[in-house]
Amino acid sequence: MRKLLLILFTIAGTLMMQAQEALNEIDFRAEDSKKQSEDIQTYSFSMGYRIEAGYVQDWQHSRTNSYPNLYLHGARVGGTFDFRLPYHITMQTGLMYSLTYGSTEQHFRNAFDEAGQVQFVNHQILKHNLVIPIRATYTQKLWRELALYFYAGPQLQFSVSQTDHLTLNLNEETRLWCEQSGIRLDDYNRIGDGELHCFNVQFGVGGGLQWAAYRLYSGYDFGLNNLVKAANQHSWEWGWFVSFSYEINYKK
Repeated sequence: MRKLLLILFTIAGTLMMQAQEALNEIDFRAEDSKKQSEDIQTYSFSMGYRIEAGYVQDWQHSRTNSYPNLYLHGARVGGTFDFRLPYHITMQTGLMYSLTYGSTEQHFRNAFDEAGQVQFVNHQILKHNLVIPIRATYTQKLWRELALYFYAGPQLQFSVSQTDHLTLNLNEETRLWCEQSGIRLDDYNRIGDGELHCFNVQFGVGGGLQWAAYRLYSGYDFGLNNLVKAANQHSWEWGWFVSFSYEINYKK
């Protein structure tokens, strides 16, 4: 009898242990499902709207020295649309306007001038651009609402105008030689007069810091196509910028 009771108690205890293990497993699965649901909500699809302003520096340069190198400095303002995807990834596009200014000197030397005086033409450039970025971005949270921000992707640049105001320091012989060689000595629009292409494709990379709705970041854009229309001349435009942006519809 005692052996029978012992066997029954052993069986009952085993069944109770198995039931508790099954209950724990069910609770674990429910908790894991809850966590997955929270993750899905965290990585929900949504759209953000940003306004931004900053400093921009453009560099027009020739790899073969066939066209004058030029630095342009100015400001850029605009707005972007952020299409948020899962896992902190965002696709971004928008429209930017930049106004930049720069100057350079084109030097000439008259072989018939006994004093060997160096003569020059000073170019003062004012440039208007419209830019459409097409970027993939990634945000990595660091602490509270502080995060690292990275981006990469192309941007399409449209030059609305690039006016060239010239100041001459030339004698009559050099001036005549320039006119005969087809060198412009009057004010003109490099885009409107057909000297440069108005369309430029660039590829950019960059990053910065983000706190809540505010973002401070910088980047570099590499020009991919030749801007000069003349067959024997070449010039590419690269650009660097630093910008501050604010998300209008930010929700914590």
